[in-house]
Amino acid sequence: MELSAVRMELPEGSNVIVGQSHFIKTVEDLYEAIVGTVPGAKFGLAFNESSGPCLVRAEGNDEELRRAAIRNAQAIAAGHVFVVLLRNAYPINLLSRIREVPEVCSIFCATANPVEIVVAQSEQGRGVLGVIDGSPPKGVETPADVAARNELLRKIGYKL
Repeated sequence: MELSAVRMELPEGSNVIVGQSHFIKTVEDLYEAIVGTVPGAKFGLAFNESSGPCLVRAEGNDEELRRAAIRNAQAIAAGHVFVVLLRNAYPINLLSRIREVPEVCSIFCATANPVEIVVAQSEQGRGVLGVIDGSPPKGVETPADVAARNELLRKIGYKL
């Protein structure tokens, strides 16, 4: 078995959600989940089919994000993996709804950070083992850092 790290290519100003699902209708159900939850979201999504024709199935309402989702899904090349690229919405706005999609088995990451997908390759195919999301910790937050975190969450409207 061989291991590799696949760096996701995120278009400027985008966030990514990478997960695993199990059925061809994933593409349409994720599309409906996104537009039904955040109507102004711009997005592209791609899903790696793992049987039959084994195609990358793709949808979206932003062609740049759709093409980038396809490229990332092809780079991962693991069956049943999906990639959603977002603008004008954040993963926090969508994760609960995406988890409710009946076909979705798991979500590996949701981030705007540089991210690598750790992939194992066997004779059968490829599978996602995990993710490397962003940078390692540089320390432990101080009281000033706590105050800055609290201020930021209130400034962007996530806390009162």
